[in-house]
Amino acid sequence: MASDKAFEVKDVVKHFGEVKALEGVSLSANAGTIFGLLGPNGAGKTTLVRMLSTLLEPDSGSLEVLGIDAIKHPQQVREVIGLAGQFAAVDEFQTGYENIYMTGRLYHLSHQVTKKRTNELLERLGLADAAKRPVRTYSGGMRRRLDLGASLVGQPQIMFLDEPTTGLDPKTRLDLWSIIRDLIKEGKSILLTTQYLEEADELADRIAVMNNGKIIAEGTSDQLKTQLGGDVVEVEIAKATDQAKAESAVKALAKRQPTISDDGLTLTIPVADGAKTLLAVVQALNSANINLNSIALHRPSLDDVFLSLTGAKAEVKEAGKPKAHRGGRS
Repeated sequence: MASDKAFEVKDVVKHFGEVKALEGVSLSANAGTIFGLLGPNGAGKTTLVRMLSTLLEPDSGSLEVLGIDAIKHPQQVREVIGLAGQFAAVDEFQTGYENIYMTGRLYHLSHQVTKKRTNELLERLGLADAAKRPVRTYSGGMRRRLDLGASLVGQPQIMFLDEPTTGLDPKTRLDLWSIIRDLIKEGKSILLTTQYLEEADELADRIAVMNNGKIIAEGTSDQLKTQLGGDVVEVEIAKATDQAKAESAVKALAKRQPTISDDGLTLTIPVADGAKTLLAVVQALNSANINLNSIALHRPSLDDVFLSLTGAKAEVKEAGKPKAHRGGRS
């Protein structure tokens, strides 16, 4: 079924006992785009991905993937999606080639088609030289690329990538970013959850921020940054014991409540006129006899937006491991 929407979620609720994983979530993304989903630990990101990939059903609400009702027609959805979860779902005792080939056969692709796509994907993902090696000898980055390859062998129209670069070294992350961009050029749609705020800033056409099972903000990266407005003064104080005194000293100069880092040393202060306010911040802290390690002025980043909206930093992982699932005919 042709659709101009990659996915559409309306008023979705999901509870696990007393845990309210999703509370009336509504989201949609245009086909052929990357939609970024950000949120702290336990925000509900993975729960939503599991629902869109038909691994879970909501308590209430509706979900469509490429115009297909994911609740009424899960098998049809599985035929058009690919899923790379937080944990690489690969068989360590098989070779890289065997992992992708096996997944292609599970899609009911012919031997010749599966063989051709497997070799193409291994080459594309930089794994051709390691194709005949057992996966237990692969690095973490190689396993993530192999997992992505297995998700692509069925040529899905939409990909769900759940924190695909977690734990990877910078070079491997950049390589995966390049692959993700190429997938969009080929006409695929992508839902990307990530713990790296710069990753969403770099890749996503639109971003939604989740917290406590709810969508608390949505827009382009620039639109989200504009919510903070003005500039940001970042101050690192010398002693964490001065945190309360420092916050009190600069509170009158801030457009909104300053945020404080977990170690209590860094204050992030949204201000209206950075150049003028910077001097006033220094004078206020000096008058309060607070020693500084550093002070800087910059435009709001996506990190600033996230901290402002959630009051917390992005966490590494959500609780629980998703089941291994590729989509396709199962």
